[in-house]
Formats: sequence, structure tokens, C-alpha cells
Amino acid sequence: MHDVNTLVATVFSGLSALVIEDVANGGEIVRVAARTRDVPVPCPMGGVETGRVHGYHGRTVRDVPVDGRQVVVRVRIRRLVCPVLGCRRQTFREQVPGLLERHQRRTTRLTGQLSELVKELCGRASARLARSLAVPVSYASALRLLRRVPVPEVRIPRVIGVDDFALRRRQSYATIIINAETGERIEVLPGREAATLEAWLCGHPGIEAVCRDGSATYAEAVRRALPDAVQISDRWHLWHNLTEAVRKEVATHSTCWAKEGPPPAEGRQAATTRERWQQVHALRERGVGLLECARRLNLAMNTVKRYDRVTEPERLIRAPKYRPTLVDPYRDHLRKRRLENPAVPVTHLLQEIRDLGYTGSSNLLVRCVNQGRVEADRPALSPRRLARYLLTRPDRLKDHQRERIEAARTACHEMTALADLIHRFAVLLDPADGNAALLSTWITSAQAEDLPHLHAFTRGLEKDRAAVDAAITLPHHNGGTEGVNNKTKLIKRQMYGRASFPLLRHRILLG
Repeated sequence: MHDVNTLVATVFSGLSALVIEDVANGGEIVRVAARTRDVPVPCPMGGVETGRVHGYHGRTVRDVPVDGRQVVVRVRIRRLVCPVLGCRRQTFREQVPGLLERHQRRTTRLTGQLSELVKELCGRASARLARSLAVPVSYASALRLLRRVPVPEVRIPRVIGVDDFALRRRQSYATIIINAETGERIEVLPGREAATLEAWLCGHPGIEAVCRDGSATYAEAVRRALPDAVQISDRWHLWHNLTEAVRKEVATHSTCWAKEGPPPAEGRQAATTRERWQQVHALRERGVGLLECARRLNLAMNTVKRYDRVTEPERLIRAPKYRPTLVDPYRDHLRKRRLENPAVPVTHLLQEIRDLGYTGSSNLLVRCVNQGRVEADRPALSPRRLARYLLTRPDRLKDHQRERIEAARTACHEMTALADLIHRFAVLLDPADGNAALLSTWITSAQAEDLPHLHAFTRGLEKDRAAVDAAITLPHHNGGTEGVNNKTKLIKRQMYGRASFPLLRHRILLG
């Protein structure tokens, strides 16, 4: 008997506040009969302890499973009489703190385990998993349990991070605010308007710095609500904007640095580009404004700006974009054969490279020959790939990538200047006290080169110069906010877009 009591006390140690009277095997359910201990209990109104019993009541609650089976506990609860005359609660039911809560049909520890489950999986997914864990619960109950989980209280920090995320892309958005130093979620606001963020900032004074992206809306809200706060631009967005400018510059000069490949195709697109360039510059020489040029030529405003920016139409003609093909491994053999006999039939070449292992079609070989890819020194490099090489740290480049960069720098002076500017700007992204002065020098150097897209990037830096200076001199950044946004995408996909904003906000803040 002593061994049985020890076993019961071990298996049902979470019920130690009760007196277990019986344990019955009900198949898929383990039924436990228990009662409260015969000890005085304080009155919930006056706090006076009493042990006088008025009656008994039964409560049925579920506990954590045992041996993969549900556990149902039938507890006998006492109704006690308050000894204080005139007490509003003449009789009351006793509670078991830490084990049973009022009006709940689950023990506290089972509720805690289910709360952790629904925090991660929310409604239907948590209901399916709970069923396999021998704790059946409906998805509606799971949602109610999730909403009862309290959001942790957080202190408004000294440095916050602000960013937006899409509730429905291109239709509705929300704003996330976090502690930029610890990554804790602070608040989720509906919408991304300046007035929404401004109202929240006005109600939470004491914020000294705000990390944000290049959003002018958030910048204006912070400026109005916290004029003394330091605004910090995100370094990742600075690098991303530079990347876009570099990609456009490399594409603009593709006819210059790609001379070792086949010449640009003189087709209908090249002729249209030259014609439009001549039309735009002819109107500009007569003093016509950009907007009027766009109206007369029926072109987009940005297109007119792009044509007006360049000094010659060849800079708008892109080098052909060739992808790697099955013919590339046999280019040396094909070049040698065409040098020996320029009139060699393509059918003969096809049979020869098939004997060497070529598995492609004859049409592919014909296209490569007609495009001049066989005679080229190396396969043509796309502007996007060359831009990626230029933006990669030099110590991470492979030998053939360094050769491509050196070839482009030799063929085009602008590529040499662009590569040097990229490396100098990358150094500034490591925060240091003197970076603000170095950035001024870098902007002056960039504007001195014939790189129009990079000039546009420098103008953007000047418009938000204070925030950019703070980004390259202070250690704070907005990376934690971007991480929360990434987790928010997972939460949204888990809920299949059915969740309302209050529930989504609750899950984000629970984190």
C-alpha cells in the first residue's frame, strides 16, 4: 500500500494540494477522485479564516495527460460559512490557488501548457496537435485561450525601431514598434499614416532615438512628435539603395565594358531608343520642360528623365543578355574549327560536338553561332551579375570573378570609379565617430564622376542627411524590426489571412 501511495504521489504530483482518494482506469480516460484538505480557508471578502462547512460541491476538471491518456479529476469542494456577521459573502466556495481557478475546467498547469501551444500555432493547428497529445480542444476554445494570455508589460525604451508591414499587400498596412536594443515588441498600430505614429509617440515621452527606413512619413511623424529625438536611418536600406543605383549604372555602361563580347544587336529596340533620345534632346534644346516633353512624346516622366540624363544614345542601349547554354563547354573546339574553315557547315559542327558529349539541339547551336558567341573571348556577362561582383567583398571573390571585374575596369573608366566608390561606401557602414565627415567627402567624389544614377542616390542621402549620419556613427539599426516583420509573415500564413487585426496584434506582441 505504501508503494501504491508513492506511485500515485509521483504520477499526480501536480495534484499535491488535494487529497487523492481513488484512481480508476476508464480506458482512454484516467479518472481521479480527490477532495480538498480539511484546513481553514480565508473568506474572499474579509480575509477571516474559517473551517466551518456549510455543504459540498463537485468540480470536474481536466489535468495534463498520463500515459498518453486524458486525465479527468473529480474534486469535492467545500462550501464554507464566513464567521463575520454582516459579511456580504455569508457562504463561499473554497478555491485551490495554483491548481484550480474560478469557472475553469482545466487545471492551471494544463492551461499553461495549452497556452504555450496556441501561442505558436493559434487555432485549428493547435486543436489538431492537442488532440494527438490527448488534450482535445476545439479551435474556438484555443482562440479564447490565446486571447486570455496576457500581453507582457514592457517599459518604453530609450531607442525604438519602427517599420511597416502589409496586412493585405497594396491595400492595408500596419506599423510595428520594437525595442531596438533588446528586440522586444512594444506595440502594433493599425495603418502606417504619420498621424497614427505621431499620436502614439506623443503618448509615450522619453524616447531618445528612433530607427527607421527611408520612409518620409515616419520621419515627419517623429519630427512633429519628438523634435529632440535622434532619427537613425537603417544601414541595410542604405546599402540596398546603393545596390539599385549600381545595378542601373552597370547596365547603362554595358556597351562600354562588354566590348569583349558580341556587339549590341541593332534591332528595332535600338532604333527606337536612338529616335526617342533625339526627340527628347531636340525638345530640351528648344527650352521645353520635362513634363511637357512627356506630354508631347506620350512617354512616362521617369522615361523622359532617363533619356535627358545621358549625353549619348549608346549609353541607353543594353548589351545582349546571354544565359549559360549547353554549347559553352565546346566553344574552344567550335572556334578552332571555324578559324580553320570559316565555311564549315553547322551540321558538321553539330556532329563533332555531339561526339564530344553535346546533348543540346541544333537550333541552340545555330543561335550561338549567329549571335557571335562562339568567336567571343568568353561568354557574355550580364549587367546584373557584374553588379553583384562589384558589390561583393573582395576577399570573397573567386579568381574568374576578379578577372571579370578587372576587364570591365580596363574597358570603362566609369566602372573603375564605380568600384572604388562602392568599396569606400562599404567601409562607412561600420559605425565610427568620423564617418560623417568621410561621407561628405564620398558624396563630393561621387558627384564629380559621370554616374547619373549614383548622383540620384547621393541626392537621397542629402535629403535625409541627419538620419544617415546617425546611422553610420551610432551602433543602433533596424534589423530587429525587419526580423519581427519576417516572423509576422509566418504568423499571417499560419492563420490563412482569416485573423482580425486584434488577434494578429496579440500574437505579434506575445512574440
